Parts: sequence; C-alpha cells; structure tokens
Amino acid sequence: MALLTPLLAFLYHLPQVYKWLLKPYYVASLFMSIAFLMIRKTPGICEHLSTQREDGNPCDFDWREVEILMFLSAIVMMKNRRAITVEQHVGNIILFSKVANVILFFRLDIRMGLLYLTLCIVFLMTCKPPLYMGPEYIKYFNDKTIDDELERDNRVTWIVEFFANWSPECQSFAAVYADLSLKYNCAGLKFGKVDVGRYGEVSKKYKVSTSPLSKQLPSLVLFQGGKEVMRRPQVDKKFRAVSWSFTEENIIREFNLNELYQKSKKLNKTKGDGGDKINESQFPTVLEEEEPEPEVDTKEETETKKDK
Repeated sequence: MALLTPLLAFLYHLPQVYKWLLKPYYVASLFMSIAFLMIRKTPGICEHLSTQREDGNPCDFDWREVEILMFLSAIVMMKNRRAITVEQHVGNIILFSKVANVILFFRLDIRMGLLYLTLCIVFLMTCKPPLYMGPEYIKYFNDKTIDDELERDNRVTWIVEFFANWSPECQSFAAVYADLSLKYNCAGLKFGKVDVGRYGEVSKKYKVSTSPLSKQLPSLVLFQGGKEVMRRPQVDKKFRAVSWSFTEENIIREFNLNELYQKSKKLNKTKGDGGDKINESQFPTVLEEEEPEPEVDTKEETETKKDK
C-alpha cells in the first residue's frame, strides 16, 4: 500500500507531467540529466572512454559509478519525502541527476567534467523554470500598495504570501497557493502576494528574510484588521524558519480556512448586488437623542407675566 499510493498519485498527474516536460526548460534539463548515460552507452563514443571494469567493457558502468548513482538515488528519495507537488519531485530528480553527472564526468575525465560544469552554470544563469500561469484569485502588491490594501477595510481578512521569483520553493508553491485562492477567495477573505526579493523595504518592515539560509521563503502571513495575526513558517530566536511543510492540508488546518471562509462569506450579503453597502447589523446601534418639545406658555402664566 505504501508503494501503491505514490504510484497512483503519479499516474493521476501523468498528463500534467507530460505537459511540463514538453517545455524547453525541462527538455534541456532532461538531456543534461542523462548526458553521462548517453555517452557511456552510445556505440562509437563509449569505446573511447576509460573504464575500471574487470572485463574492460567501456560501454557499461563500473562498480564505482553504480555506487555513486545508488547513493544519489537514495538522497533523491529522502528529498522527495518532503516534496509537495509533482513539479518538486521532477525538480529534485533533475537537480541531483546533474550533480551525479558532474561527479561522474570529473571522475571519467577532468576536461569533460569542466565542460559539463560550465554548461550547467550557463544553463542556470540563462534559463529559469517556467512560472505558474494558471487561474488564480490573487492580488499582487508592491511597496506602495500593500499597507493601503491591508488597512482599507478592517472587515476583510488577508492571507499574504511573501515570495521571491528566484526561490525554487516559491515557484513550486505557486500552484498550491493559486488553488487555495480559487477555493476560498470571497468578499471577506482575500489572497495577496508581494515579491520581497524585489521590494526590500517590504521585507524589512514585515520581517521576512530573503536569505536562502534563513529558509523563510515563502512565508504566509494572516492579517486581520490590517494587523498580523499569525505566520508560517514561524521564526526562532536565531531568525531561522522552523521547519514546516507548505501542503494544502497543512495550510487549511493551521490557518483554519474552512471556518474563516464560512464567516467571511457573510460579507457578500452586506454588499448587495455588487455595491459597497455596509451591513448596519455589524456595528452597534446608535440611539438617536429625542429633541425636547418646545415649551408652551399657559394662559395663567401669560397673564402673570403681563402683571409683572
């Protein structure tokens, strides 16, 4: 059963995996990931390679190469235990496959190792993973708009993601966050994002470190009435993020989204047919003071005033 569950999950997401792999970034990454395999197994090329096999066959892996591949496979399995999306699984496989290729090429020939390492660096600097471009109900803030939006209406609860485009974790989380916004966005519960990698002042004000060592990206912060109520991941005394998995289930549970959504939906009724009418029942009723009745002089009082 433990093996059947991930297999079924993979088959369910298989069409999506094919869609990703057809993108130029993943096509190039795939070829770079199997570069050593192709060179070692391709007839006409492998005959010119050195080998430590006892039978002297240069077109097959020797025992040390198999050992390196098995070790890095174990690392991939450990890393993928904390992966959230299929995209993260594929990314981990590609990343550690490239690491294995660097080690294997340097062991085979230092010139081939330097060439492959140079190609990896050029690829890293020039090619970026494709960003999520699917449907979402998310408002993007900048350094000038975030404060105004959070304080505009005290009845609105905001969940804001602090992210950076260069962060692989943020890129992987984008689809999960977009899916949550589609399910839970309403008049009283809204979702926002701000790029702290671009707006450093926002990073300082809301105390979200952009350092890769701090592991604070992405950070989800819940605002009510313009004030922070909670955030994940939490930060310890050394300003490092406490380990936390950004799965959809964890976010729904920790932020109590189901209850927030039910309460926030009521704000829809206060806005009528798209207007901005305020529901007076949400505020304490103010009793109007009764105006005093004008004094009317009686006949006896009038005559008394004349005698005086």
